[in-house]
Amino acid sequence: MNRTEVKSTITTDMEGRIETYNKGAEQIFGYSAEEVIGNKRVSLFSPGLVVLEHVPAWLKTASEEGEYKGQTVFLRKDGTSFSAEIRITPTFSDGEQIGYCGVTTPMNPSKEVDAMPAISPMTKVFAGMVITRLPFLTASLIPVLIGAAWAVVTHSVSPFPWLLFFLTLFGAGALHVSANTFNDYFDWTSGTDKVNNDYFLPFSGGSRSMELGLISENGMLKVGLISLVVAFTLGLVVMLLSGQTLLILFGLAGAFSAYFYTAPPLRLVARKGLGELLIGLNFGPLVTAGTVLALTGRVTWEDFAIGLPVGLLTTAVLWINQFPDEDADRISGKHNLVVVLGKERARWGYIILMVAAFGLGIIGVMTGLFPLGTLAMLGALPLVFSASQILFKHYEDRELVAANSKTINLQMVAGLLTVAGILLIR
Repeated sequence: MNRTEVKSTITTDMEGRIETYNKGAEQIFGYSAEEVIGNKRVSLFSPGLVVLEHVPAWLKTASEEGEYKGQTVFLRKDGTSFSAEIRITPTFSDGEQIGYCGVTTPMNPSKEVDAMPAISPMTKVFAGMVITRLPFLTASLIPVLIGAAWAVVTHSVSPFPWLLFFLTLFGAGALHVSANTFNDYFDWTSGTDKVNNDYFLPFSGGSRSMELGLISENGMLKVGLISLVVAFTLGLVVMLLSGQTLLILFGLAGAFSAYFYTAPPLRLVARKGLGELLIGLNFGPLVTAGTVLALTGRVTWEDFAIGLPVGLLTTAVLWINQFPDEDADRISGKHNLVVVLGKERARWGYIILMVAAFGLGIIGVMTGLFPLGTLAMLGALPLVFSASQILFKHYEDRELVAANSKTINLQMVAGLLTVAGILLIR
């Protein structure tokens, strides 16, 4: 193919969704216009690591300077790669940028090694974080910290069993990674994430790892299984060291939830509230009580109760992250409560979760169930007000991302303040 014979011209919206796709693009990439227009993002044609490290900078240059020119490597439908020159320009409507236009000219002869943009080691590390969704692990680690602080104060643990603590902490993290990767795998293979074309954000459509080609379907399944084995092994060590065979019940509950949250035939996330209930229990009461049992050899119903506020806040993270996915979830039969209620009414569900989480903390202190220091969690209330305002105003558009981020920070800040308050104000 002579480089002057065929050029690909593709336009996209600001999310990268393909809007126009010429005959040259069909010849070069191997996809028909019907396959990609309105259904795929332009990232489909680039190696995932290139998308992570370089594409945002290229788009920024195009937007700010009016044009980006460079060389890169693209992928065809059949999986083969080729080198090309790329020119990206912004597109406008009524003076406002509405997307991008990319013109691709294949190089002849193909020189993939020379055209491939350099990939830094940090991007490869970041790719691993994307695949496992490591930034979301605060949802499982914070309840472990609360359980440990609670054990120190209420069960007078002395000396503190640091080995059991760290084994429990890493075990909870491994189980969470397993849940994340199983979630991605089954949402992808069931078609839920494949039809999710509304947002390209960390809070929408899973990790997007398979969409970007960072990992294969089988690779994602293997990560989930390996993480589950690691969690099981660490749990077994904790059980043997502590002598608490009851811990096996906590481990089985966690493994069941991690797998069947999105796996068929149960697919609990689609069962009109069961998914939200599982998240609240697993990332709250079950973790705090399991941690107390591992560290002290005893467990009471109060050890479950101390995990309720953080469990509700973690449910709120799930709740608000379901807003960008609502259309795709509904189409694919994933009937979570945001789908059942609809976005407009589901906003109030978020408020109810906030009132319940902080209200339980206050009631617990007033009744003497929780120590006074638990009220330190109220220091996170500004994040509640800010996230709620954004949700009510932007529940149907991209600006919601700020509320998604604030809700994750809220769970972490409220949890850490709870830990500090329990330990310092007894």
